[in-house]
Amino acid sequence: MILPENERRLFFHLYFRLLLYVNKKYRLYNVDSIEALKRLREGVLDIRNKLYDGPKVIQEFVRENPYGLSKEELGIVSNWRHFVRGEFVLFKCLKKYAIFLDIGEPPKAYGVLALSEPFSEIGLPIPTFVETVLLPFKGKIIFDGIMTTYPVILGPNIKRELGDLYRQAKSMFGIITSLPFTGKAKMSDEEKLRLYLRTKRSRMIHAEEIEELIRKNPRLLDTYHQEMGKIAARKYKRELRNKG
Repeated sequence: MILPENERRLFFHLYFRLLLYVNKKYRLYNVDSIEALKRLREGVLDIRNKLYDGPKVIQEFVRENPYGLSKEELGIVSNWRHFVRGEFVLFKCLKKYAIFLDIGEPPKAYGVLALSEPFSEIGLPIPTFVETVLLPFKGKIIFDGIMTTYPVILGPNIKRELGDLYRQAKSMFGIITSLPFTGKAKMSDEEKLRLYLRTKRSRMIHAEEIEELIRKNPRLLDTYHQEMGKIAARKYKRELRNKG
Protein backbone atom coordinates (compact mmCIF):
# COMPACT_ATOMS: atom_id res chain seq x y z
CA MET A 1 0.00 0.00 0.00
CA ILE A 2 3.08 2.24 -0.16
CA LEU A 3 5.48 3.02 -2.97
CA PRO A 4 8.65 0.94 -3.19
CA GLU A 5 11.61 2.83 -1.76
CA ASN A 6 13.30 3.43 -5.12
CA GLU A 7 10.09 4.89 -6.57
CA ARG A 8 9.51 7.00 -3.49
CA ARG A 9 13.00 8.49 -3.83
CA LEU A 10 12.37 9.16 -7.51
CA PHE A 11 9.09 10.91 -6.76
CA PHE A 12 10.61 13.29 -4.23
CA HIS A 13 13.64 13.84 -6.49
CA LEU A 14 11.32 15.08 -9.24
CA TYR A 15 8.66 16.78 -7.13
CA PHE A 16 11.01 18.98 -5.11
CA ARG A 17 12.70 20.14 -8.31
CA LEU A 18 9.35 21.06 -9.79
CA LEU A 19 8.43 22.98 -6.64
CA LEU A 20 11.78 24.77 -6.65
CA TYR A 21 11.17 25.75 -10.27
CA VAL A 22 7.71 27.11 -9.40
CA ASN A 23 9.14 29.06 -6.48
CA LYS A 24 11.82 30.67 -8.65
CA LYS A 25 9.39 31.43 -11.46
CA TYR A 26 6.92 33.24 -9.22
CA ARG A 27 9.51 34.57 -6.73
CA LEU A 28 7.59 33.32 -3.74
CA TYR A 29 10.41 32.64 -1.25
CA ASN A 30 14.09 33.45 -1.10
CA VAL A 31 15.35 29.88 -1.48
CA ASP A 32 17.57 28.46 -4.19
CA SER A 33 18.21 24.85 -3.17
CA ILE A 34 16.25 21.70 -2.40
CA GLU A 35 17.60 21.68 1.16
CA ALA A 36 16.39 25.25 1.78
CA LEU A 37 13.05 24.41 0.20
CA LYS A 38 12.51 21.50 2.58
CA ARG A 39 13.10 23.81 5.55
CA LEU A 40 10.25 26.09 4.49
CA ARG A 41 7.61 23.70 5.83
CA GLU A 42 4.43 25.79 5.55
CA GLY A 43 5.96 27.70 2.66
CA VAL A 44 6.04 24.49 0.66
CA LEU A 45 2.24 24.47 0.83
CA ASP A 46 2.10 27.95 -0.74
CA ILE A 47 4.39 26.85 -3.57
CA ARG A 48 2.43 23.67 -4.10
CA ASN A 49 -0.86 25.59 -4.28
CA LYS A 50 0.68 27.98 -6.81
CA LEU A 51 1.67 24.98 -8.91
CA TYR A 52 -1.86 23.59 -9.11
CA ASP A 53 -3.49 27.00 -9.50
CA GLY A 54 -1.59 27.39 -12.78
CA PRO A 55 -0.72 23.88 -13.96
CA LYS A 56 0.63 25.03 -17.35
CA VAL A 57 3.87 25.58 -15.42
CA ILE A 58 4.31 21.79 -15.47
CA GLN A 59 4.74 21.78 -19.24
CA GLU A 60 7.00 24.84 -19.03
CA PHE A 61 9.21 22.91 -16.62
CA VAL A 62 9.30 19.95 -19.01
CA ARG A 63 10.19 22.13 -22.00
CA GLU A 64 12.95 24.00 -20.18
CA ASN A 65 14.25 20.95 -18.28
CA PRO A 66 16.32 23.15 -15.95
CA TYR A 67 17.74 20.20 -13.98
CA GLY A 68 18.76 17.99 -16.90
CA LEU A 69 16.24 15.24 -16.22
CA SER A 70 16.06 12.15 -18.40
CA LYS A 71 13.33 11.59 -20.98
CA GLU A 72 11.64 9.08 -18.69
CA GLU A 73 11.74 11.48 -15.75
CA LEU A 74 10.31 14.31 -17.85
CA GLY A 75 7.51 11.98 -18.93
CA ILE A 76 6.61 11.32 -15.31
CA VAL A 77 6.49 15.05 -14.53
CA SER A 78 4.52 15.79 -17.70
CA ASN A 79 1.85 13.30 -16.64
CA TRP A 80 1.29 15.28 -13.46
CA ARG A 81 -0.80 17.70 -15.50
CA HIS A 82 -3.51 15.04 -15.11
CA PHE A 83 -3.64 15.62 -11.34
CA VAL A 84 -6.91 15.44 -9.41
CA ARG A 85 -7.17 18.07 -6.69
CA GLY A 86 -9.96 18.35 -4.17
CA GLU A 87 -11.75 16.94 -1.16
CA PHE A 88 -12.05 13.20 -0.75
CA VAL A 89 -13.15 10.68 1.81
CA LEU A 90 -10.32 8.41 2.89
CA PHE A 91 -12.83 5.60 2.88
CA LYS A 92 -11.00 2.36 3.57
CA CYS A 93 -7.56 0.75 3.39
CA LEU A 94 -7.13 -2.35 1.26
CA LYS A 95 -4.08 -4.53 0.72
CA LYS A 96 -3.10 -2.90 -2.59
CA TYR A 97 -4.14 0.70 -1.92
CA ALA A 98 -6.39 3.00 0.06
CA ILE A 99 -9.74 4.08 -1.35
CA PHE A 100 -10.11 7.83 -1.81
CA LEU A 101 -13.77 8.50 -2.50
CA ASP A 102 -14.79 11.56 -4.50
CA ILE A 103 -18.41 12.12 -3.47
CA GLY A 104 -19.12 14.51 -6.33
CA GLU A 105 -21.53 13.73 -9.12
CA PRO A 106 -20.94 11.08 -10.24
CA PRO A 107 -18.95 9.59 -7.36
CA LYS A 108 -15.58 8.02 -8.13
CA ALA A 109 -13.34 5.74 -6.09
CA TYR A 110 -9.57 6.04 -6.53
CA GLY A 111 -7.05 3.41 -5.45
CA VAL A 112 -4.19 5.47 -3.97
CA LEU A 113 -0.76 4.41 -2.71
CA ALA A 114 0.86 6.10 0.27
CA LEU A 115 4.41 7.41 0.03
CA SER A 116 6.24 6.48 3.23
CA GLU A 117 3.68 5.27 5.75
CA PRO A 118 0.47 3.30 5.12
CA PHE A 119 -2.66 5.39 5.44
CA SER A 120 -3.91 2.92 8.05
CA GLU A 121 -1.01 3.90 10.33
CA ILE A 122 -1.14 7.70 10.21
CA GLY A 123 -3.52 8.04 13.15
CA LEU A 124 -6.65 9.14 11.31
CA PRO A 125 -10.10 7.70 11.96
CA ILE A 126 -11.28 5.97 8.80
CA PRO A 127 -13.44 6.97 7.03
CA THR A 128 -12.51 10.63 7.26
CA PHE A 129 -12.60 13.71 5.05
CA VAL A 130 -9.30 14.93 3.60
CA GLU A 131 -8.08 17.43 1.05
CA THR A 132 -5.13 16.54 -1.16
CA VAL A 133 -3.82 16.17 -4.71
CA LEU A 134 -3.75 12.84 -6.51
CA LEU A 135 -0.99 12.30 -9.06
CA PRO A 136 -0.25 9.66 -11.68
CA PHE A 137 3.07 7.94 -11.07
CA LYS A 138 4.45 5.03 -13.10
CA GLY A 139 1.02 3.55 -13.81
CA LYS A 140 -0.27 4.06 -10.28
CA ILE A 141 -1.99 6.83 -8.32
CA ILE A 142 -0.24 8.47 -5.37
CA PHE A 143 -0.93 11.60 -3.35
CA ASP A 144 1.54 14.47 -3.37
CA GLY A 145 2.58 14.09 0.27
CA ILE A 146 0.48 16.97 1.59
CA MET A 147 -2.90 16.21 3.12
CA THR A 148 -5.29 18.45 5.04
CA THR A 149 -7.59 16.62 7.44
CA TYR A 150 -10.85 17.72 9.03
CA PRO A 151 -11.84 16.95 12.66
CA VAL A 152 -15.27 15.65 11.73
CA ILE A 153 -16.87 12.73 13.53
CA LEU A 154 -18.87 10.65 11.07
CA GLY A 155 -22.04 9.14 12.46
CA PRO A 156 -23.62 5.85 11.33
CA ASN A 157 -26.00 7.52 8.88
CA ILE A 158 -23.20 9.38 7.10
CA LYS A 159 -21.08 6.22 7.01
CA ARG A 160 -24.01 4.35 5.52
CA GLU A 161 -24.44 7.00 2.81
CA LEU A 162 -20.72 6.91 2.07
CA GLY A 163 -20.94 3.16 1.70
CA ASP A 164 -23.76 3.59 -0.79
CA LEU A 165 -21.72 6.13 -2.75
CA TYR A 166 -18.74 3.79 -2.76
CA ARG A 167 -20.84 0.95 -4.14
CA GLN A 168 -22.30 3.30 -6.73
CA ALA A 169 -18.83 4.44 -7.79
CA LYS A 170 -17.61 0.83 -8.07
CA SER A 171 -20.66 -0.17 -10.09
CA MET A 172 -20.24 2.72 -12.51
CA PHE A 173 -16.46 2.94 -12.94
CA GLY A 174 -14.74 0.26 -10.88
CA ILE A 175 -11.76 1.32 -8.73
CA ILE A 176 -9.74 3.91 -10.65
CA THR A 177 -6.04 3.05 -10.38
CA SER A 178 -4.45 5.25 -13.04
CA LEU A 179 -4.72 8.81 -14.32
CA PRO A 180 -6.00 10.37 -16.45
CA PHE A 181 -9.28 8.51 -16.11
CA THR A 182 -11.35 8.75 -19.26
CA GLY A 183 -13.75 5.86 -18.73
CA LYS A 184 -17.48 6.21 -18.98
CA ALA A 185 -20.09 4.55 -16.85
CA LYS A 186 -21.40 1.33 -18.38
CA MET A 187 -24.72 0.57 -16.78
CA SER A 188 -28.16 -0.39 -17.98
CA ASP A 189 -31.00 2.01 -17.31
CA GLU A 190 -32.39 -0.41 -14.73
CA GLU A 191 -29.06 -0.53 -12.89
CA LYS A 192 -28.87 3.26 -12.93
CA LEU A 193 -32.38 3.53 -11.54
CA ARG A 194 -31.64 1.12 -8.69
CA LEU A 195 -28.51 3.08 -7.79
CA TYR A 196 -30.31 6.42 -7.92
CA LEU A 197 -33.04 5.11 -5.62
CA ARG A 198 -30.68 3.57 -3.05
CA THR A 199 -30.52 6.47 -0.56
CA LYS A 200 -32.62 9.52 0.26
CA ARG A 201 -29.73 11.79 -0.72
CA SER A 202 -29.31 10.01 -4.04
CA ARG A 203 -33.04 10.21 -4.77
CA MET A 204 -32.96 13.96 -4.17
CA ILE A 205 -29.86 14.54 -6.30
CA HIS A 206 -31.05 12.35 -9.15
CA ALA A 207 -34.75 13.25 -9.12
CA GLU A 208 -34.67 14.54 -12.71
CA GLU A 209 -32.65 11.55 -13.94
CA ILE A 210 -35.10 9.16 -12.28
CA GLU A 211 -38.02 10.87 -13.96
CA GLU A 212 -36.26 10.85 -17.33
CA LEU A 213 -35.37 7.15 -17.11
CA ILE A 214 -38.98 6.20 -16.40
CA ARG A 215 -40.25 8.54 -19.12
CA LYS A 216 -37.97 6.90 -21.68
CA ASN A 217 -38.82 3.38 -20.53
CA PRO A 218 -42.19 3.11 -18.75
CA ARG A 219 -41.41 -0.54 -17.89
CA LEU A 220 -38.95 0.81 -15.33
CA LEU A 221 -41.93 2.01 -13.32
CA ASP A 222 -42.22 -1.55 -11.97
CA THR A 223 -38.59 -1.38 -10.83
CA TYR A 224 -39.26 2.00 -9.23
CA HIS A 225 -42.21 0.66 -7.21
CA GLN A 226 -40.25 -2.45 -6.19
CA GLU A 227 -37.33 -0.42 -4.87
CA MET A 228 -39.50 2.15 -3.12
CA GLY A 229 -41.48 -0.69 -1.55
CA LYS A 230 -38.26 -2.19 -0.16
CA ILE A 231 -37.26 1.21 1.22
CA ALA A 232 -40.65 1.66 2.90
CA ALA A 233 -40.45 -1.84 4.40
CA ARG A 234 -36.99 -1.20 5.85
CA LYS A 235 -38.16 2.10 7.32
CA TYR A 236 -41.19 0.41 8.88
CA LYS A 237 -39.00 -2.30 10.45
CA ARG A 238 -36.71 0.33 11.95
CA GLU A 239 -39.67 2.17 13.43
CA LEU A 240 -40.97 -1.05 14.99
CA ARG A 241 -37.57 -1.81 16.51
CA ASN A 242 -37.34 1.71 17.94
CA LYS A 243 -40.74 1.33 19.56
CA GLY A 244 -39.46 -1.81 21.27
